[in-house]
Amino acid sequence: MCLCRRITKRRPRRENAVSGSLLISGAAQIVTVRGRGPRRGNSLSNIGVIRDGAILVRDGVITAVGPAARIEKLKESKSAEKMDVGGRVVLPGFVDAHTHLIHAASRAEEYELKIRGASYEEIGRKGGGILNSVKKLRAAAANDLKSRARGFLEQFAEYGTTTVEAKSGYGLDVTSELRILSLHKELDSEQPLEIVSTFLGAHVVPAEYRGKPGGTREYLELLEQQLIPEVAQNGLAEFCDVFCERGAFSLGESRRVLEAGKASGLATRVHAEQLSNTGATRMGIELGAASCDHLEYLKPADVRAIAKSNTVAMLLPGCDFHLGLERYAAARELIEAGAIVALATDFNPGTSPTLSIPMILALACSRLRMSPAEAIAAATINAAYSLGRVTRIGSIEVGKQADLAVFEVADYREIPYYFGVNTCWMTMKRGEMVHLRD
Repeated sequence: MCLCRRITKRRPRRENAVSGSLLISGAAQIVTVRGRGPRRGNSLSNIGVIRDGAILVRDGVITAVGPAARIEKLKESKSAEKMDVGGRVVLPGFVDAHTHLIHAASRAEEYELKIRGASYEEIGRKGGGILNSVKKLRAAAANDLKSRARGFLEQFAEYGTTTVEAKSGYGLDVTSELRILSLHKELDSEQPLEIVSTFLGAHVVPAEYRGKPGGTREYLELLEQQLIPEVAQNGLAEFCDVFCERGAFSLGESRRVLEAGKASGLATRVHAEQLSNTGATRMGIELGAASCDHLEYLKPADVRAIAKSNTVAMLLPGCDFHLGLERYAAARELIEAGAIVALATDFNPGTSPTLSIPMILALACSRLRMSPAEAIAAATINAAYSLGRVTRIGSIEVGKQADLAVFEVADYREIPYYFGVNTCWMTMKRGEMVHLRD
């Protein structure tokens, strides 16, 4: 399927370069997605493609980008290390703003049950689903969890992702939740991809509190009085999330958790309207949520409300695809209303076991009827905005980190076009190569 010239696998040599300088040239297209702030409406498809482009990087930061004929004439370019990407397409590194990175095992046995007709909720009521993952994680050794997550992060990089939001939520007790968040912090410092941590202690009510008089109230008090303050005080998360849904937490219970998070200095994210309309999106908007995620069951009034806000509509089509659902989020209505639409994998062992943003782009195009340009902007600049990092990542422009993904295609539209195929050839984080395909 190779559409352009191959380059041999060789890491750049820097001996003869200006300190920290790198000139990346030979790009058929550079998809910059440059411009101020998040994209809404028609601007979502304006992704700033530069043909035959070049990028100059110094000390991991972009110092110039534009047509190669201009960038290569710069004084610094003449002495910089050279990297020719051989007619490939360069994108900003993907920002995967909704994942459940740390878990102990797959739930392949449940996958087969779903194929046979069991619903997500039916599996959960029988002790499967999230509680299944909780049981496995509590029994796992920290080193095993860390090794597994490190392997996933390497695979994220292989698909062009350079920043990952990671949620807790498969521990659901003090020891296990703090262990997950501590592993996020360790991994962020020990490997190149950036990890943004979210506390999701309110994923579901854990098994030991179910069927116990006042059990849900007791668990909420544990979250409010102990876990959330400890997470915030130790800097283990930036965000507090909650799964507001039947079988998880009610609207009132969800508000309690998120307000406790805000009181401790944690920003808000919400799992909202995934299986039914609960009112979680309106609540999230009211609380100034960074994002409301899933949104398959939005009502027209919800669409209008989120479009008027600065809360990101985070769409997760991989989940609907894996569950075999017919209903997907109303992306076109959200875009046309002016909402800030983003895309993410929702990587998790139960409902979306994919690490591939390119596959999510393909689903966004085929199932959500987004254009390739809209999908790319949603998975880069808008996702970065949802994480509060839009001034540093999410686009290719002067002053931002050189977080880049290079694809072995001749046109950016071929990335989602070749669904299920990984065309990512190279990934860079802060100007350093973190993946190069054989």
